[in-house]
Amino acid sequence: MPRAGLAPASVTEAGAELADEVGYAQMSMGLLAERLGVKTPSLYKHVDNLADLVHRVAVLAMNELADAIRDATQGRSGRDALVAGTHAMRNYAKTHPGRYAAGNAAQITGPDDPIIAAANRVMDSWSAMLHGYRIDPGQQTHAMRMLRSLLHGFATLETAGSFQLGTDLDNSFDWMIDFVDQSLSRTGFSEAD
Repeated sequence: MPRAGLAPASVTEAGAELADEVGYAQMSMGLLAERLGVKTPSLYKHVDNLADLVHRVAVLAMNELADAIRDATQGRSGRDALVAGTHAMRNYAKTHPGRYAAGNAAQITGPDDPIIAAANRVMDSWSAMLHGYRIDPGQQTHAMRMLRSLLHGFATLETAGSFQLGTDLDNSFDWMIDFVDQSLSRTGFSEAD
């Protein structure tokens, strides 16, 4: 019989917290069981194995990230949406580094995989954030990939402590977002570009 209070959702949330503390690559069923005060076999009543747990954490992370960007950009457009959404993503990656990493590493396991819907929610948030710019619909994916690559790179380097120069990171981040805003505002991109 499963331990009272444990369910797939609570085990996933505890796994996400553990991932943020130790890194998603360092997670183990033993560490999670210790954290929850149960024996490791008890966890298998709620998740199939470590891969299943990590995948559930990834789905949780993508949904949380989509919510954070959506909430930050709601009622905003253009530069205001860009600034709010990019800061929301950066803050999420800094606050939840383990689950953010799990979300980025997730692989689709099949057509009904919940990571698909979660990732689509993130993409919808990105699309809404860029809506105020004159981006040809055929170029929208390229714009989202460019922005995601810049932000992911910055957030990943920042959480790893890889920025060693004395320049303020917030100023560097704002400079990057200003650069993106100016580039997107200067001219819309179309298939002919």
